[in-house]
Amino acid sequence: MSQTLRIGIAGLGTVGVSVLQLLRRQHDALKASTGRDIKVVAVSARNRARDRGIDLSGIEWYDDPVEIASSDDVDLFVELMGGDEGAARASIEAALTHGKSVVTANKALLAKHGLALARRAEAKKVALAFEASVAGGIPIVKTLREGLAGNQIKRVYGILNGTCNYILSRMELEGLSFEECLADAQRLGYAEADPTFDIGGFDTAHKLSILASLAFGTALDAQAVHIEGIQSITLADLRAAEELGYRIKLLGVAQRTSHGLEQRVHPTMVPRSSSIAQVMGVTNAVTIDADAVKELTLVGPGAGGDATASAVVADIADIAKGVRTSPFGLPVDGLEVAERLPMQRHEGGYYIRLSVFDRLGAAAAIATRMMEKNISLESIMQRRAPNASDQTRESVPVILITHATSEHAVREALDAVVRDGYIAEKPQVIRIERE
Repeated sequence: MSQTLRIGIAGLGTVGVSVLQLLRRQHDALKASTGRDIKVVAVSARNRARDRGIDLSGIEWYDDPVEIASSDDVDLFVELMGGDEGAARASIEAALTHGKSVVTANKALLAKHGLALARRAEAKKVALAFEASVAGGIPIVKTLREGLAGNQIKRVYGILNGTCNYILSRMELEGLSFEECLADAQRLGYAEADPTFDIGGFDTAHKLSILASLAFGTALDAQAVHIEGIQSITLADLRAAEELGYRIKLLGVAQRTSHGLEQRVHPTMVPRSSSIAQVMGVTNAVTIDADAVKELTLVGPGAGGDATASAVVADIADIAKGVRTSPFGLPVDGLEVAERLPMQRHEGGYYIRLSVFDRLGAAAAIATRMMEKNISLESIMQRRAPNASDQTRESVPVILITHATSEHAVREALDAVVRDGYIAEKPQVIRIERE
């Protein structure tokens, strides 16, 4: 091993450039703390001619990132290209095969191939580090894998996508529609031209699957995550949540139950008094419920060049010091294959908004359907339909809050309500996550 840690970086977008800048800015401090000189010697990106606002003189350029990963002149490979296949996967596999440690921010790749890559890293006795893959600058991976090693974790949940949190925050605080807030998020660069990956909950699901593996010592299983996005959330839901003492957040929740490991992503009502309810805008937050520390919440920037670069450079520094741990806390063969818990088995409180036809017997019929499934109602709120007089309204919004019950019972009761013909549109169902 050379005294200088020679780094090759594949991907020179916002994060890649920020990593280069941070390594240069902190060069002396990193050398002092790690005992090694850290130097970027090779880079790769799709467009060699693009002006990135940073001096790349003295750094070798490769058109093929796999060549960097395979080069004898590189000790550590940093993958910042993104994508769960193609060049990202091929170059990481090449680096590990050649006995090089890898740092990546690629949650999609880890969610799909993380166990196979971790097994390859273990076989070669090198590091596979991915602090930047979840929650940007928040050191949640090290917290779960190392900082809380003496704890039994009961639940980990959080706001893992800044785009969704930005949209829900703007909707609530400014009374704007989902469409207006999404357009603003795209204009500001918080959302892609095709925002489905973010607003559909898929980005959060990838991150949650990584956290669940670290928290519970289980084999990473992204296919086990139940996913719902925020597209159906309306201003009516946000106003009702406020009146009831809640805020709506898109949460990723992983929790071990007596029936199996529950992994779910969906809009959630959280108490306004909770730490996670205070997190607004593009900020991320993760809460960990554990036996020794009780509740621990980490809050910080979940994306952006500097925040993500901070996590990447922290991993680089660990590798420079010779720190190498099993990527998911335990050797891959020691990870438990957890039983998947179908969403129908989830138990908790529910917010249900119905658009009920204003006719005799409707409310009683709905209450009867709930009672038939042993669903206990905590409260019932009937509201005036917006922009409709008593003489002209055809349906009225009715909001039900349930005590703890099962997803299966709620869905069966609502299927019966729909068949009865008393409601004008599809029921809105939002789960309640109490402290």
